[in-house]
Amino acid sequence: MFSSLGSLLSRRDWVYALSLLIPFVFYDLALKTASISSQPELALSLYLMWSNALLALGYALLWVGLFTATRKGGVLRRAVVVSFHAITMLVVIVSTCAYQYFQETGTTLDYSIIALWLPQLKEVGPVLTGSVPALLWIVLSVALLYVALGPWFLTRAVERWRRWPRLSSGGTPEISFPASVGLWLLALGFSSISLLISQSAIGASKPFSRDPFINVLLTGFEEATVEEANPEVLTEEHPASHASLVQTPRTERRNVVLIHLESTRAGATTPYNHNLETTPFLNELAESSLFATQHYTTVPHTSKASVSVNCGIEPHLVQPTTEAKPDGIPAPCLADLLKDQGYKTVFFQSSTQDFEDFDGLVKSFGYEEYYPLESINAEGFEQTNYFGYEDDIMLKPSQEWLREHENEPFMAEYLLGTGHHDYQCLGTSHGDKDFSEDELINSYLNCMRLQDIFLKNLVDQYKELGLYDNTIFVIYGDHGEGFGKHGRFQHDDTIWEEGLQVPLLIHAPGLLQGGERVERLSNHTDILPTVLEMLGYEVKGGEYPGYSLLHQLPEDRTLMFSCFHQDACLASLKASEKYIYHYDSQPDEFFDLSNDPLEKSNLASERPKEEIDKRREELLEWHSRVNAKYEGRTVDHHNESQEEGTQS
Repeated sequence: MFSSLGSLLSRRDWVYALSLLIPFVFYDLALKTASISSQPELALSLYLMWSNALLALGYALLWVGLFTATRKGGVLRRAVVVSFHAITMLVVIVSTCAYQYFQETGTTLDYSIIALWLPQLKEVGPVLTGSVPALLWIVLSVALLYVALGPWFLTRAVERWRRWPRLSSGGTPEISFPASVGLWLLALGFSSISLLISQSAIGASKPFSRDPFINVLLTGFEEATVEEANPEVLTEEHPASHASLVQTPRTERRNVVLIHLESTRAGATTPYNHNLETTPFLNELAESSLFATQHYTTVPHTSKASVSVNCGIEPHLVQPTTEAKPDGIPAPCLADLLKDQGYKTVFFQSSTQDFEDFDGLVKSFGYEEYYPLESINAEGFEQTNYFGYEDDIMLKPSQEWLREHENEPFMAEYLLGTGHHDYQCLGTSHGDKDFSEDELINSYLNCMRLQDIFLKNLVDQYKELGLYDNTIFVIYGDHGEGFGKHGRFQHDDTIWEEGLQVPLLIHAPGLLQGGERVERLSNHTDILPTVLEMLGYEVKGGEYPGYSLLHQLPEDRTLMFSCFHQDACLASLKASEKYIYHYDSQPDEFFDLSNDPLEKSNLASERPKEEIDKRREELLEWHSRVNAKYEGRTVDHHNESQEEGTQS
């Protein structure tokens, strides 16, 4: 056997090829082992290593075959050698990125995520660089340096040690081209088997069970195949496309202020968790506000949640923030509607304008003036995440703008950023508190405390300027945050309660009696109709999907949710029964939140198959219906609203 292998390549070629292939295989398997070991619920098993091992074997046979086919040297051999190093470096980079992405988010890296990142490197660059531990940078640098130069140095060392002639072929006989073809067929066979991971290992998703490089290639192929198979997209006009406002005898020109709490899950705030003193001021406001006890985001992602809050509709259920493009939103948003009623509009932001494409989103929402971080003096303020600074940085420009517009009705939004990963909330001028022994969670909870301090400072500013009594304050979380409870970190694909349930308070001095509680299921699409009813406006020419929280909500209401990443997961919640569909990458989940609020016991196997199938079909139909409205005819809401206002 060994003599047959020896006949394929010269001694030098074997040393050169194996000096790269063997360390590469160990590096790939070591990363996979580290990923498995980081998840307590995953048992280290051969099944989880199967795809990596098969791909490594196929990869090795591929290059041995190429070296064999070009053993006579020349330009073709040099091209093979350069490709050998370049492609191996690419695989090492992808595998390392997949490892770190899994550590940060608990989800696997796929083609759609890379395709999303590449056009937005300016925005995600700080995230990618800032979240990677120094040790991993060192490991990756050493690995790439070895891939580039290691085989050459090692082969030269062996040649000198064994005293091989420098240009000798090692005395091996000539071989035929069919030998190379045989090696390539074997490589194809082993690589193909690595793709056939058809069932998830216990506790692991199908994408995680695959080799990370194969998963990226396969998801890219699947995405291209789906797009080619479905070139035409069903289009449908949104029911609110032509909506406008009509004054009634109840109309009051109160100010509207949206206060966007970043990455704030309900359980991290005092009103929803009295065991935590993170947000005492928010808790104080809750006692005299409309307070939604079961409030949810639509998609656990900042830009998508902002669409639902500002525009009263479900966001486009795709990864890119298409809503930030001109005419990217199929219905007029709250700022547009109120602007046509004589309101001034402004948007403040403690993060950069590149964050989540808010530069475009603010325009799409209809705000006239925009104050992102770039327009604010940051001197004296601490950075609290990759993108921004302490939220108090917005107080000065807010005060200046409010003084200039205090005699006219206005709508303002304050986009807080302090709660966002990587939670740099310790060591600020406001000091720290010990909320948790876990360093990461403690930093996050201190972010919640800083947001609460800003909220108090902002409300005090409105009181000092005499604007408080005539303002409706809408205070909401955009999405929650995961810390590994269900194997997910951060928020994009955290489809469980810690990612979806968020706080909502509407504080309206002199308008609400105080202490109102909304006990039934509500979501972000309910904010727009609630605010419009509080102002005394009626909507004509269109219909928004949400409900006013000033009335009893439907008892049989079903909320639908989508993960941010394409085809990652969908969920529905009806009463206390929650269903999660993972697009076959891992088993379906079904929870009874009334008995299992932490979603520990999956009841999917105990429910009738017909019920599970129906819930899945409802989710997929909702997903298609929402996206169809974004692909349909768009209108210029600004001009249309002005024309209708003139006619009336």
